[in-house]
Formats: sequence, C-alpha cells, structure tokens
Amino acid sequence: MTERLLDGLMSTEPLAEVFSDSAVIAAMLAFETALARVEARLGVIPAAAATAIAGAADAAPFDAAAIARDARTSGTIAIPLVEMLRDRVRATDPAGATFVHWGATSQDVSDTGLVLCLVRVRAIVAADHARLADALRNLSNAHSGTVMLARTLLQPAPPTTFGLKAAGWFAAVTRSGARMMAAFDDACVLQFGGASGTLAALGTQGPAVATELARDLGLPDPGAPWHAHRDRLAALVAACGIYTGTLGKIARDVSLLMQNEVAEAAEPGGGSSSMPHKRNPAHCALVLAAATRVPGLVSSFLSGLPQEHERGLGGWHAEAATVSAVVQTTGAALSSTAEMIEHLTVDRDRMRVNIDATGGVVFAERAMMLLAPTLGRDQASRVIADAIKSARREPNGFAKALAAYEDVRAALSPADLASLTTAEAYLGAAEHFRRRLIGPDKS
Repeated sequence: MTERLLDGLMSTEPLAEVFSDSAVIAAMLAFETALARVEARLGVIPAAAATAIAGAADAAPFDAAAIARDARTSGTIAIPLVEMLRDRVRATDPAGATFVHWGATSQDVSDTGLVLCLVRVRAIVAADHARLADALRNLSNAHSGTVMLARTLLQPAPPTTFGLKAAGWFAAVTRSGARMMAAFDDACVLQFGGASGTLAALGTQGPAVATELARDLGLPDPGAPWHAHRDRLAALVAACGIYTGTLGKIARDVSLLMQNEVAEAAEPGGGSSSMPHKRNPAHCALVLAAATRVPGLVSSFLSGLPQEHERGLGGWHAEAATVSAVVQTTGAALSSTAEMIEHLTVDRDRMRVNIDATGGVVFAERAMMLLAPTLGRDQASRVIADAIKSARREPNGFAKALAAYEDVRAALSPADLASLTTAEAYLGAAEHFRRRLIGPDKS
C-alpha cells in the first residue's frame, strides 16, 4: 500500500515534490548550512567547521527511512537528521562536528525547514491562482449577456446572467486568495530561538546571528522566536480552508449545472468504468473532495494552538503533517478548478430553454411589481396565484394566463404584457453588479 496512491487526489506533482522526503531534508539542511555559514562569518564558529558542515550536507543523500524510524524515539525528525549530519562532519573534520547545529534547537530546524517548503508552495499556488482569476474574468466577460435561471433553494427564480454568476466566483476567489497569499507571507518567517527562545547559547551575538540567518535564507526576521506561538501558521491553515471552500462553491455550481436535467454547462469531465455514456464531473469531484477534507484539518490545527510555556508537548509535533496536507489539498483543488474553468463549455441555448420551460412563472415577482400599484397587493396576489395554477409549462404560459383577466389587461399595457416574460427585460442591476465584481479591465 503506497501513501502516494491514497493521497494522489489531494496533491499535484509539483506540490508532492515540495514535501517529498528529499525536499524536506534539503530544506532542513539548508537551515543548518546557512546557520554555520552565518556563524562563521560573525566569528562564532571556525570557518573550517562551516565548510565541513556544508560539504557533509551536500554529500550522499540522507537516509529518510532511518530518520523517520529514529524520530519515533526522539519525537522529531530534526534530532536524527542533526545526528547524521554531525556524524558525517566528524568523518572529515572531528573538531568541526562540535559546531553542527550550534546554538539552535530541534524546533528551529524543523519549523524553518517547513517554512522553506511553504515558500516554494506559495509560488506554485500564486501562479495557479492568477491562472484561475484570469479564466474567471474572461468567462464572465464572455457571458455578460447570457441569460439563465437563477436558482434559490435549488428552485427556479427570476433570471440572472451567467456572467454575473462567474463574476461572483471571481470576486470570492480574489478576496479569499488575497487573504491566503497574505497569510503565506506572514507565516513564512525565520524560526530561531535556541533552547528556551532566548539564544542564550550565543551570548550577545544571538540577535545578529538571527538577523543574518534570516537574510541568508531569504526569509523575514520576525524579531523574536515563535516556538509556542503558532498563530501565523494557524492563519495560513484557516485561510486555505476558506479558499478551498470558495473553490468548492464553484465546483458545486458547475456540477449542478452539468446534470443531464439541467445541462447548461459542462467541464471536461471523465469517463465511467461501467457506463460509456457518462461524462462525470471529475474536476468538480476532486475540488469537492478537497473542500470536504480541509475543514477537518483546519480544526485539527486549531485544536493544537494552546501550547505549553516556551515549547509545547504534542501540539507542534502534529503540525507539519497537517500543514503539508492542507496546502497540498488546497493546491490540488486550485489546479483542478483552473483546469475546469479554462475548459468549461456553456450552452446558451439550453439556458434559454430552461427559462422557457418554467412557462414564465419565474416572472411572477415582476407581475406583482407591475400589478400591485393598480390592483393592490391582495388582489394582485390572487390573480397571480390563479395564473400560476393555470399556466402550462409552455413558453409564455404564465403571461397568457394573466392576459385572460380583464383587470390585468386594464392595468397593463399591451407592451407590458408582451414583455412580461422577456428575460432581458428583468435583469435589474445584473450587469452593474457584474462589472463591480470584476473590477477594471486589466487590458
């Protein structure tokens, strides 16, 4: 049984590579070599030791299986990794081995290693987010005048435009995406505090080492260690949860529009193992699976926030796997949504057919607004209710039924009656709202 197969739907190849054993080890070794390099530059450790540490880190691959096995005894993958690195340095520079991991603690290397992985994730996610936003903007612009049924509580409602629906998707993705990217930026900071979060082992040079280490790794210096304060990572996890839920909303809408009985839009889809006629909403399924999974992971992370004193017991030990799962699942949902929207087909004619199939009863609100000022709300309600009952599911059936009433003919002009069930005549501020949601044209 391979974990990659079981988790394959919840990641992508680029994201899985970021969190592969080799990539995680490389990120942690990047911390150790940068630490040695900075400390040598500041005269904290001998330059020869830093050279030996860098050479040992770049040598043959580290044994990930052994690290994982030993971590179950030490409680963290950082301790066996540091021991392996120290052993390698000892083989070439016995004196230099003393200065491996000098002044740091295991949480420094594990947290900063995770952060370095998250920096790579951000770049992947940002590219796919921009791709999705562009696709949604283009979709909305292309269908600004495409009328369709709105649906409230899954029932037909007065018409809207597909352009407005897509603009709603775009705006929600843009808002939640901005929060997520800001959370990435806030969370991707150096962790370096030593044993108790004071860097006491480095004497007066602790702050200088931290500043230079952050610069060397290309990370912001948060100003102080955050060993037991996980709010930045929590904000990222929560923002991913909101973003994935936003993507799930799009997938839910598309999958409902793709049902055979509706058939107004369709994603590329996938085949069935037993029913050749089917075109399954495969991308929607992946996104909705992600939207189902992520909230539980968010809850798991938030449950571990109350950590003890200067270093928690068990809380932060659970986090790396949770964060990895959240960001990979979010990225997988994003990739699937972008692919889906870029290749979405929209059937304008079917949308019109579905409006006509209501017999015009979705324009009952419009009839009320036209009749109530003259007939009064109570009489208008009775007339409209009777017309709805007698209207057949045929084009303009509702308007024909209303026209049979003398008081309706007296209250409405022939032009009003003729246009009563014209969708384009009852779109209100749809295009105004669409343009507000889409914002200025990027071109």
